[in-house]
Amino acid sequence: MSELYRDSGVVLRTYKLREADRIVVLLTAANGKVRAVAKGVRKTRSKFGARLEPMSHVRVLLVRGRELDIVSQAESVEPLSPMLSSLDRASQGLAVLEAAEQLSLEREPNPDLYRMVVGAMRAIAERPAPLTVAGFYWKLLASEGMRPELDMCVRCGGTEPEVAFVAFDLGEGGVLCRSCRSGHPMSAEALEAVRDILGGRLAKALAMEESAVTHEVSLLATHALEYHVERRMRTVAMFE
Repeated sequence: MSELYRDSGVVLRTYKLREADRIVVLLTAANGKVRAVAKGVRKTRSKFGARLEPMSHVRVLLVRGRELDIVSQAESVEPLSPMLSSLDRASQGLAVLEAAEQLSLEREPNPDLYRMVVGAMRAIAERPAPLTVAGFYWKLLASEGMRPELDMCVRCGGTEPEVAFVAFDLGEGGVLCRSCRSGHPMSAEALEAVRDILGGRLAKALAMEESAVTHEVSLLATHALEYHVERRMRTVAMFE
C-alpha cells in the first residue's frame, strides 16, 4: 500500500507534465525539498491548481513515490494574492524561492530554511522593504555555514579602530582593510547594514529606505550567493 503523509510547504516552482498535469517543487517543513505530480491541475476548472502556484504556502497530503510523489490534497495556509499585488512583491518573492531551491536538498529536512522562507514571504507580503531579499540571502548563507567575516581583515587580521575595512572579497569570505583590499569595494554604511542583518538587528536593516547603500548591500549579497552556488540567479537577471 502506498504511503500517505502530510506536511506544510512553500511552492518553489512548477513544471508542465503531459496535457493536464504539473510537477510541483515544494520546500516542506518536515521532508525537505519534494517533487510531486499534481494531476489535472492545468484544466481550466481546477481549483486545486490555484493553490499550487509558485509562492503558495500550503498544507498538503502526499502519496510517496519512488521518484515523484503525488499531491492528493492541498489547502492554502496563507493567501497568495498579496504576493501578486505588485511587481515588487512578486520579484522579491521569486528571488527568495530561487535561492531556497538552490540551497535545499531532495528529501533532506531543513526546518530552519523552511521557517526562513516562510518568514521572508510574510515580510514581503506585508511590506517589501529594499533589503528583504538581501537580508534573506545573507542569513541563508550564514545558516549554511558561509557566514562572512565582518570584524577582522581576513588577510592580515587587523581590527577596528586600528584599520578601516574598505572591501569585501568573496573568495576569502570577508572584509579587507585598505592595505589588503581586493574584490568588491565596501562602504562603511554597507558594512554596518550587513552587520545589522547578521547581528540580530534585521528590523533596523529592513527599515532602511531605498538608497545607494541598500543597492550596494543587495548587489553584494547577490554576488555572494551566486559565488557559493556557482551560477547566475535567473530572477536577478530577469528584473535588472
